[in-house]
Amino acid sequence: MNTSISFADHHDKAPMRSRLERVLRSGRFAVTAELNPPDSADPQEVYDAALVLSSICDGINAVDASGANCHMSSVAICALLTRAGYEPVYQVSCRDRNRIAIQGDLLGAAAMGVRNVLCITGDDVTAGDQPEAKRVFDLDSIQLLHTARIMRDYGVYLSGRKLTVPPPLFLGAAENPFAPPFDWRPQRLAKKVAAGAEFIQTQYCFDIPRFRTFVQRVRDLGLHQKCFILAGVGPLRSVGAAEFMRTKVPGVYIPDAMIERLKGAPKNKQRAEGKKICIEIIQQVREIAGVAGIHIMAYRQEELVAEIVEEAGLLPRPFRAEAPHPVRERLWHRPEEPAR
Repeated sequence: MNTSISFADHHDKAPMRSRLERVLRSGRFAVTAELNPPDSADPQEVYDAALVLSSICDGINAVDASGANCHMSSVAICALLTRAGYEPVYQVSCRDRNRIAIQGDLLGAAAMGVRNVLCITGDDVTAGDQPEAKRVFDLDSIQLLHTARIMRDYGVYLSGRKLTVPPPLFLGAAENPFAPPFDWRPQRLAKKVAAGAEFIQTQYCFDIPRFRTFVQRVRDLGLHQKCFILAGVGPLRSVGAAEFMRTKVPGVYIPDAMIERLKGAPKNKQRAEGKKICIEIIQQVREIAGVAGIHIMAYRQEELVAEIVEEAGLLPRPFRAEAPHPVRERLWHRPEEPAR
């Protein structure tokens, strides 16, 4: 991607763009969590999940077809969340859309009140249940960050055409400290920060020594002073779920010792043991200098996320919206079955 723009830190003097940004810049330990999109056209399924997450985290990630599996779109979820007064983190994957569509989606999301954007490349289509789908990958995550920052800070599209109102976005990216080559990961993070990343959400952290090494190198490079690191955490439901994650979910590493610990628990106690492990990991990463928060991933287990946040001593959350609108009424009705 060719551009002669040399970025200055324009955003340092800008007003806070989101509640998540306020939490992070205030030095408080941040909590974000994923809202896994439904396989449904009913908005109530989104509202039900968001109602649980809204009071226990500072930002709700609207996931964009993770694992290359189709669900309700992340931009649609953000539209529902902003309508209800919640704080979304809009995930944008490069896998499925070209730069024209992505730039339009960024403007549309900002127009709806979305202020947090997580820029990711996206898993390859072979990871999902429709491997015959065509890949796009017009941009990668670093180019996407660069694009969003050009739009925000310089008020232009990639073509150079001017915007009348730039999108006021707090830009994030993902990083995986647990995928080799390990020495290259901090360098890749540096490239993302240079492209515009202001916060980072990592892959699941089950290997604390490896994560400490990664964060130490991040500190050595001074990156912790340029972006906020949120460690990815999540509960393991069972030995079977843990084995599935480490063999089938791209980029996830779970040490053998953790599998053995789950095996040591009775089958009906493995879920509780998985939650206990997650809380222990949260407590350990909180003590690592340079870690600004956690990002919780628990596939369609919003109630369990709430338990983890409470038991980890992370409540109450700062800067919570005074009266988010908990949409409980069903806003969509299934069409009646046609007469037979």
